[in-house]
Amino acid sequence: MADIKLNLLEPRATEKTYAESFKRTYVFPIKKNVTKQEIAKQVEKEFNVTVISVRTLIRNGKATKYSKGKHAYPGITHRQDKKFAYVTLKEGDSIKVFEEQNDNTSAKDAKKAEKKEKKADKNAGKEKK
Repeated sequence: MADIKLNLLEPRATEKTYAESFKRTYVFPIKKNVTKQEIAKQVEKEFNVTVISVRTLIRNGKATKYSKGKHAYPGITHRQDKKFAYVTLKEGDSIKVFEEQNDNTSAKDAKKAEKKEKKADKNAGKEKK
């Protein structure tokens, strides 16, 4: 079996996956033809963790209307189906997905605090005059 590239470099970072991460479960978008065993091997290889279980699901593409021209008969097409893998890790293992975003938010908070201090200094200077 050839080594299949699964595009597992980035787990999904959403509110739902954030809640799942407390249960040591991470969500990856994957290709439709990939098996659970291949997913487990690839995650263990890329992130140096131990996989306990893999659950997969396919989300059907939504039906969307389209029309070619003003008076043309509108048709219906479907968006592509998407497949996701829910990977549960051994206790003690984790994948850093949300920690990096927390660092960015703390930097933003520090910048906001600096701006507030500058405004306060300017206002204090105006009051003295």
